[in-house]
Parts: sequence; C-alpha cells; structure tokens
Amino acid sequence: MQKRHNIVFLCFCAAFICYIDRVNISVAIIPMQDAFGWSDTTKGFVLSSFFIGYMVLQAPSGWLANRVGGKIVLGFAVLSWSIFTILTPVAAFISLPMLIAVRIAMGLGEAAMFPATYNLFARWVPEAERSRSVGIMASGIPLGTLFALTTTGWIVTRYGWPYAFYIFGWLGVIWAVVWYFKAANSPAEYPGISRTELELLDSVSGDKQEHAGIPWKKLLSHRAVLVIFINHFCTNWALYLMLAWLPSYFRDVQSLSVTSAGVYSAAPWLTMFVMINISGWIADSLVKHGNSITFVRKLMQACGLAGSAVFFLLAPYAHTPLIAMLVMCGALACIALTFSGYVPNFLDIAPRYGDVLLGISNTFGTIPGIVGVALTGWLLDQTGSYTSIFIITAAVQVLGGILWLVFATGEKIIN
Repeated sequence: MQKRHNIVFLCFCAAFICYIDRVNISVAIIPMQDAFGWSDTTKGFVLSSFFIGYMVLQAPSGWLANRVGGKIVLGFAVLSWSIFTILTPVAAFISLPMLIAVRIAMGLGEAAMFPATYNLFARWVPEAERSRSVGIMASGIPLGTLFALTTTGWIVTRYGWPYAFYIFGWLGVIWAVVWYFKAANSPAEYPGISRTELELLDSVSGDKQEHAGIPWKKLLSHRAVLVIFINHFCTNWALYLMLAWLPSYFRDVQSLSVTSAGVYSAAPWLTMFVMINISGWIADSLVKHGNSITFVRKLMQACGLAGSAVFFLLAPYAHTPLIAMLVMCGALACIALTFSGYVPNFLDIAPRYGDVLLGISNTFGTIPGIVGVALTGWLLDQTGSYTSIFIITAAVQVLGGILWLVFATGEKIIN
C-alpha cells in the first residue's frame, strides 16, 4: 500500500470514530433521560450542547492546522474528544452542568477533525485522486452513524448506558496511538516512502510556502469561496435533519417501534456510504478523461442538491414504511454526490489554505445543527406534520444548487 493511502485510511478511521462518538448519545440519552428524570427540553439542551463547542473552534482549528500541521492537530483532537467521551458518564452522575461542560468540550475536540484532515490532504493527495480520497474519508460519516445506530442500543441493553461511552471512547485512544507512529505531516517526513511516490507528491502544493501569511481578504471576499460556505450550509441543513429526526419520522409518521425505526433509519446511511465512493470514482474519472474540474464540481453538486430536493418533495406522499425508506435512501444517495462537489472544492481553489477555509465553512455548516434542528421541532409542534419541514428543506437545496451553478469554479484562485 502506498503511504498516501495509509494517511487517507487513517483519516477515514478518525471520521468513523468521530461520528460514532457524536451519534451514540442519541440512543444512550433515552435511558439517561429516565435515569435522571430530565424533561424533553433538558434532553434537547444536552444534545445541542455539543454543537456549541463544535462551532466555536472550527476556524481556529483550521488556522492551527495550517501553522503546525495536520498530524499534531488531528492526533490531539481525536485523543481529547475520546477522553471527554469516556468522562461523559462520570460528568452525568456529578451534575447536569458538568455534563453540559463535557459535551461542549467534546465538541471543541471534534471541531478539528476535518480542517486537520484537509491540511494533510493538501500535502498527500494528488489532484487526480482528490474526489476519491475525500470520498473515502467522508465515508466515515455515514458508516460511523450506521455503526452507532445499530450497536449502541445493544450495548445499552446488555451492559448499561455508561458503557456506550467507555467502549467507543477507548477506541479513539487506541487510534491516537497508531496515528502517532504511522502518520506524518508531509511525504518528506514519512520514513520508508518510495522515491516514485515522493516525486508524485512533490508537486502537491501543500508543502509550498510553509510559513506564508494567510491572505484573508482575498480568500474571504472571493465569490467562489462564499458560494462554498453557502452550499455547506444548504447541504448540512438536509444532513442534520436526517441525522436528528429520521428515527422520529419513522416512529411518528410510519408508526414503527423504536427498534424498527432505528433499522429503517440505518438503510439510508448505508446507501449514502455506497454513493459517496461511487460518485468519487465517477468525478475523478471525468477529470481524468479531460473534463474540467469546474464542470465536474458543478455537475456533482447541482445534481446532488436538485436530486435530494425532489426526494424531499416526494416524502409527504410516502404512505408505507418501505416507500418512505426508499425515498430517504434516494435523498441521502443524492446528497452523497455533493461530497464530490463542494467538499473537495476547497482543495481545488486554494489547496494551501483548504484547512483554513474548511474551518470557516464548517462554522456556517454547523448552524443548521442548531437552528434547523430546533426549527424542525417547533414546526412539528405547530403543524403536527413533516410536510412543511420537507418543503423548506427542498427549497434550501434548490437555492444552494442555483447559486453553485452561477458562482462556483474549480480553477485555483490563489497559489
């Protein structure tokens, strides 16, 4: 295996662990609520507190990765959020404020996951492999979600809810030890790398201008950057809706049991995992056969958002659990295309500063996790139906797609 493939695989494992630790509480909190006598309002605050820390450190973690390198930042990030995952039960037994503080601290750790990864990819991933590598790494999102949804309930039932945090937390600690010995900031620092691979990666711009200042004004005023921020927000609006409310949708609308709702909710995430990797292969193949990066990024992003909008508009007409599951599989399959659209576009337009841009962009992308998820609950209370929620989500997707077609580019805007 080539050394760059080792780096990509370890980053995939980090994303997988990241989403296990992020999602497991959505199942574990059910017995936690019973044990501590929380109201639904308190339960919601515990769940959303993670995003406070996650949003705060997005931009700073991107800047830090740019200055000291992705190996150090990612290794410390995984170790820190894993420790706070392990401490979650202890904090819960002490007090609610302590639990909130630990969840915020866990969010602070996870904030560095993707900016640090992009810092490494800028050094380790050639342009011709960019979509596939980002796709492989991003596969950890649906797989981690799927794994957490299907295993946390079993762990909670068999051993008790604290063990869901103990087991998954130690998984991250083990990863951090492997990462320390197997990763490097750049190809030149990796022992045993072949001359052929080193020459291939020598042209990757991440190693250039290592200590150059960050051109903030040029980056943050360019329309190609701003449209990425907007599309990150729009795409995450749909993702966080599915992540937070899909099991409830199957339970409330399709009248499934909690266990069955979890099973039906898992299928769309498995579909997303498959399509992320297929779309990455398609995108890289299109570039390899002479299509411009701009064309490929616009095609994948626009098709992803438009396709998901169609499925969200069809969702109110899904009157059986099977049809509803197929519709949701279609929505997440389309969203998977965007992982070959806006997601690798940071590295297309500004490879040296992809980590910084992703940190800022993910700040905007976290807003739907707070606003969109809360708005969904309010609309359900007001209307008693998911119809308006699906219509709003579809509209957000269409808006993002139109702006992307007009303003996006795959051309490098800065060296």
